[in-house]
Amino acid sequence: MILNQLNKTRFLLILLVVGLAVGFVSACMEKPTIYLTIPADRYPAAAQHASDAIKAGHSAICTVDRKGAKDRREQSLANTPVKHGYDRDEFPMAMCREGGTGADIRYIDPSDNRGAGAWVGNKLKGYPNGTKIIFQN
Repeated sequence: MILNQLNKTRFLLILLVVGLAVGFVSACMEKPTIYLTIPADRYPAAAQHASDAIKAGHSAICTVDRKGAKDRREQSLANTPVKHGYDRDEFPMAMCREGGTGADIRYIDPSDNRGAGAWVGNKLKGYPNGTKIIFQN
């Protein structure tokens, strides 16, 4: 009887320790939140577009999802024709789970658009899919 009670106590103690360990590991694996401001002095059109789109109600939060970027880009640009000498900038960006259909599209200078895209890409290098970005003005 006493041995049986000790085994139950040990079992419950082990469950408690394992539960605490799982909770600790889960907390450590949580994706970070990154705050970004597109530098307006370097990429004025892209920075202004992001600011205007957020003010118009588009999400300032971007959940990184690189695998779905191609499909979201096709969705967001589907009804916006190509315009010679311009890129079609989308916000939220195609690399964001929040992008795609309904994204705000603006024609901007290709060097501004591609520079801003490269800048964001470099800032997020090494961060996994699922990382949350909050774009600030």
